[in-house]
Amino acid sequence: MKFYRNHVLVGIDTSTLLSGAKGIEELLVREIHKRGLSSEIKVLETGSLGIVNRGVVLLIYPEGCYYVNVKSEDVSQIVEEHLLKGRVVKRLLLKEPLKEKISTTVLPESPLDVRRQYRVVLKNCGVIDPDKIDEYIASGGYKALEKALFQMNPEEVTTQVKKSGLLGRGGAGFPTGIKWEISAKENCKEKYVICNADEGEPGTFKDRVIMEGDPHGVIEGMLLAGYAIGADKGFIYIRGEYTLSIGRMEKAIEEARKYGLLGKNILETDFSFEIEMRKGAGAYICGEETALIESMEGKRGEPRNKPPYPGTYGLWGKPTVVNNVETLANIPSIINQGTDWFRSLGTKETPGTKVYTLLGHIMNQGVIEVETGITLRKVIFDFGGGMKDGKEFKSALVGGAAGCFLGKDMLDVKMDYANLKSYKAVLGSGAILVMDTSTCIIDILKCILNFFRYESCGKCSPCRIGTDKLYQLISEVSMGRGKKEYFKLMLELAQMMNNASFCPLGQSVLLPLSSAFKYFEDEIMEHIIKKRCPAGVCNK
Repeated sequence: MKFYRNHVLVGIDTSTLLSGAKGIEELLVREIHKRGLSSEIKVLETGSLGIVNRGVVLLIYPEGCYYVNVKSEDVSQIVEEHLLKGRVVKRLLLKEPLKEKISTTVLPESPLDVRRQYRVVLKNCGVIDPDKIDEYIASGGYKALEKALFQMNPEEVTTQVKKSGLLGRGGAGFPTGIKWEISAKENCKEKYVICNADEGEPGTFKDRVIMEGDPHGVIEGMLLAGYAIGADKGFIYIRGEYTLSIGRMEKAIEEARKYGLLGKNILETDFSFEIEMRKGAGAYICGEETALIESMEGKRGEPRNKPPYPGTYGLWGKPTVVNNVETLANIPSIINQGTDWFRSLGTKETPGTKVYTLLGHIMNQGVIEVETGITLRKVIFDFGGGMKDGKEFKSALVGGAAGCFLGKDMLDVKMDYANLKSYKAVLGSGAILVMDTSTCIIDILKCILNFFRYESCGKCSPCRIGTDKLYQLISEVSMGRGKKEYFKLMLELAQMMNNASFCPLGQSVLLPLSSAFKYFEDEIMEHIIKKRCPAGVCNK
């Protein structure tokens, strides 16, 4: 076995590719060879290193140094100074964040450092080469499948997932084991497993990071689901724009098939399972499981009446389990390490970990995985590094466009499904958009309502007409033409949509509106009564 004194990990994901990561990697290899260091230093590709909007990102071991915004002209200095002479190039380091008075934690140099996180789903992301099945297997991959096939029957697998308390990580938080149990009990020869990788929620890209960084983890989760419910066919319904994710998932499927981990008689057992990819056309509504199924059947992507639910009547009328990418990526660890281990993480009501995407006015934007029950304050100020430029925290939109605004008094709320529900808030997809005092809430609401108006499938009139009317009203307010009665009218309309809309899209509008009005009524009324935007953002 060859040993190297340094490993340079180049994060290859959608964001870094656009910044020229491949070119930087090639330059690194050339410069290292030029200085005669090829026998001492190894350059490796990996998935996302968890840092976004910082250009090309490198991670150098054993020091654990993160270099960001690396340009071609920086490569020779990194090789000469760090890799040859052992001196860190300080100007390229992920800087230590500003200490915000609202935080009491002393922050280390790299808040997004994976060593500070508890990683289950992302344990291989930024560590292994996602294009090499051997690296996944070397890290313990497919051991859960082996254990399930040779030591457990399908019912035992379902029971273990059920006892783990794993809730769906797509946003709704439905118990995964119960969903599997419903389909497993159906007496039907044809059953299906669908991985929902559509991920259309604004600000959410966790599933992309998982698929780009650890595609075999998703495949193994699907195999376990198929074994548990008695399915022999799986589909990955993926967002069509996710070019890198699609490429890596397709390659992983091909490799798994080559190794006898997909196809007929897997590991020489009676279990057979195949996976196919299906590309979505960019409809937000197809993130809803029945609309997704309609789309896969070649129909217009619109939600179905429920019941019957997909568990008994899904794809082509057969029992179907639909799970989110993050949900499935949890399964191998649960089978390997057991329910007691999983329940030891997070909270009693929401065991395990959660992957968050951090965006907005924070020092360090990126992806983290931490135990459920962490406070919003720790997420923003410890992992996100605090507010940019020392500005004051105003609000966080948690859960994407269909989420809710949380103000200062919610900074110490525990982030799990049950606890947030008690505050009439949601965890949703895990997207967290952090805003400082330069943000106008009316402007944010206008963007959200425009998104819902555009993405409404139009099947039901409460959503089709209601989203358009709400956008018209908020536009009037933003332009200084709002009236006092608009405040009450918008809430009443959103409540009506919540009660009467056919699917969660129309029902979701109430949450961002009501939470914005709860925390920022004065700001909203200033737009209406004084005809001015305190932040100076809205059109006059």
